[in-house]
Amino acid sequence: MNPSDNPAPKHRGVLSARRIALLATTIAGLGAAAFVAAPDFNISAGYPVAHAQNLTEQAHKLPAPTGFADIVAKVKPAVFSVRVRIDDKGDSGVTSDNKQIPPGLRDFFRRFGMPDMPNGQQGQGQGQGHGIIMGQGSGFFISADGYAVTNNHVVEHADSVKVITDDGKTHTAKVIGTDPRTDLALIKVEGGPYPYVKLADNTPRIGDWVLAIGNPYGLGGTVTAGIVSARGRDIGASPYDDFIQIDAPINKGNSGGPAFDTEGNVIGVNTAIYSPSGGSVGIAFAIPADTVKAVVAQLKEHGKVTRGWIGVQIQTVTPDIADSLGLKKAEGALVAEPQANSPAAQAGIKAGDVITQVDGNAVKDSRDLAKRIGSMAPGTKINLTLLHEGTEKSLSLTLGQLPNQKEASNTPQEDNGAASAAIGKLGLTLAPADRVQGAGKHGVVVTGVDTSGVAAEHGFSTGDVILEVGGKEVSTPGDVRNAIGTARHEGRKNVLMRVKSGDNTRFVALPIGQG
Repeated sequence: MNPSDNPAPKHRGVLSARRIALLATTIAGLGAAAFVAAPDFNISAGYPVAHAQNLTEQAHKLPAPTGFADIVAKVKPAVFSVRVRIDDKGDSGVTSDNKQIPPGLRDFFRRFGMPDMPNGQQGQGQGQGHGIIMGQGSGFFISADGYAVTNNHVVEHADSVKVITDDGKTHTAKVIGTDPRTDLALIKVEGGPYPYVKLADNTPRIGDWVLAIGNPYGLGGTVTAGIVSARGRDIGASPYDDFIQIDAPINKGNSGGPAFDTEGNVIGVNTAIYSPSGGSVGIAFAIPADTVKAVVAQLKEHGKVTRGWIGVQIQTVTPDIADSLGLKKAEGALVAEPQANSPAAQAGIKAGDVITQVDGNAVKDSRDLAKRIGSMAPGTKINLTLLHEGTEKSLSLTLGQLPNQKEASNTPQEDNGAASAAIGKLGLTLAPADRVQGAGKHGVVVTGVDTSGVAAEHGFSTGDVILEVGGKEVSTPGDVRNAIGTARHEGRKNVLMRVKSGDNTRFVALPIGQG
């Protein structure tokens, strides 16, 4: 039989209405695409004619995106690379763990251009306690007569400082003054006039464009772009932390370089990065322009920075602490310990007081208070409003001068076998402080901490001394139990403890609902 004599099955020869509709849609779409892609479609020929196109010419017809080239061309000549030389004879104090640098910044600086770690390597002879250390960073001119800004950690201990300007020339610079607390330095380059840039008057907004120019890995004049990611960042470097966070790629050697807005103003000085790998991961920190202005003005006039001081250890009022104190809002700065003979102690400020206003302006938190007091000159008379045992009171005092920063230690005390008592639900083992050698005469010393307990979660360590619980002084573990019981009876969710750790005193709000 001839296969052609057999008619095809009906269901194969006839398309369903749905299938026709779908194909029609496809064909119509392809047809429309053909007309768009090939407007010279030759209907009479029955098929489209292919045409090669110059895509670059097509792109030239589009509006050009706005770039940063014009801004960079204007401000880049004011930025320079910094090279320092340190003749380390073993007495320069330069180490990879420099104790003059605020502790919170040391880890950042290890990855960001410490002068004793150029390109991640130690200087020659470093291991023998002597040799030459070379470092590098960035900086920028702020006046035509050669005054310029960089980081303190770039030029600290330097025996010679050289700057390489945008035109490739090398100049010798003199360090006018440094401020380790903000990690800023003012240097002076003789000669000139030099192109310079202006520190911004306005605070940048989150999301604004930012340009970073510097000397990463020795590649001078490198420009990167990003946005302002956040403001007011506290990275634990000092009580004055107020960093601008940016995501413009910043690397080792960018230290001291400027971060610009799109109008060519310097919004900050690039200082630190967060990086698990050592390279940029889009998290960098810049010192705000207003801080730079204030510090540079003092460095230029005096060669150093002096700050007001009231002499208190303070901490932020957290919601738990506010609950423990019966406060409606978690605002203000809680006084953990007034220092002996300080302006605060002489004015009658006590541990447990909450400072709520300075000269009539509300205090947001402990960092806010530290910044305000630090921005005032020693000798300034101020008015403070505070809460003392739940009652608002006002007092006046005259600021002293902030002394040199003292390193605090936290060395756990050894238990000499004195009788201890466990407060199991909180995870603490306690003993009277006067029975444990080195613990002092006052309070109750922590001789053991259950790592799975509530106290461990809130930072308690062996050797800590509990001075007060619920506003009452304690001298025995029984006093601690009774104070906790009283707080529970009053319906408190947390109990406030004043705790001494080494040279520091702080308040800790422990949840007693779990205890």
